[in-house]
Amino acid sequence: MSDQNSAAYPTSLGVSTVETISLLGKDLSADLIGKVDFGDLAYQLITLREPTPGQAAMFNAVLVALADHGFTPTAIAARMTWLSAPDSIQGALASGLLGGGSRFLGVSEDTGRFLNAAIDAIDGDLPTDDAGWDKVATKAIEDRRAAGGFVPGLGHHLHKNGDPRVPRLFDLAREHGTYGSRLALFEAMGRVAPQALGKSLPLNGAGICGAVLADLDIPQELLRGVVLLARCAGLLGHLAEEMRTPVAGQIFAHVEGAATYTDGENA
Repeated sequence: MSDQNSAAYPTSLGVSTVETISLLGKDLSADLIGKVDFGDLAYQLITLREPTPGQAAMFNAVLVALADHGFTPTAIAARMTWLSAPDSIQGALASGLLGGGSRFLGVSEDTGRFLNAAIDAIDGDLPTDDAGWDKVATKAIEDRRAAGGFVPGLGHHLHKNGDPRVPRLFDLAREHGTYGSRLALFEAMGRVAPQALGKSLPLNGAGICGAVLADLDIPQELLRGVVLLARCAGLLGHLAEEMRTPVAGQIFAHVEGAATYTDGENA
């Protein structure tokens, strides 16, 4: 049996003693509380780097952009779980977060991976103008479609004429000096998609958030985690609202009242 006293579990995050709490190598009380906002701290916890002012601004912008989007399936799931188990707010939050997948909340990760793969496949230097990025975007879209895959970051079930978050985040990235290769490629996707796909699909907010985060050097394996961090705040808001003005019972009653039996074999 190993000697427990000699074991070491290295961490660059939090360490506590009887008298102190340190985080990221700093005294939590003296150096961080009241001096660092939550978004900046989250960025540091992920990257182990202090963000530049531009990186901090864009990371926080993404958190705001993704916090809530109304009565999405994840928000409804959280409300319905709380209706069933009002003693378990953690369960209600978890049920909403667990719904983050390829249709809702997972698009940012999918887009980041798509952009990273397309850029990694470039033979030579990165493009320096729109025409060059348009060529890369066209090839990436055509290759994905030829393989039978879905092109992430394009289209929205509601914002058919354009997601209002997209131009705002492009402008902010340019303003803060964080407009990088992934955003350049994502913007090119919006220009070439109608011709490459044969139909007009606007860039969506989840997609540009993935591009922003990728340009901030968030590892692609953690992109969905940042989205869930943002959406957790929105879900908590939904649960607070459900406590004030409940609608989950009405949703349950509506579905239960409209349920009709159908023979599965003849459906």
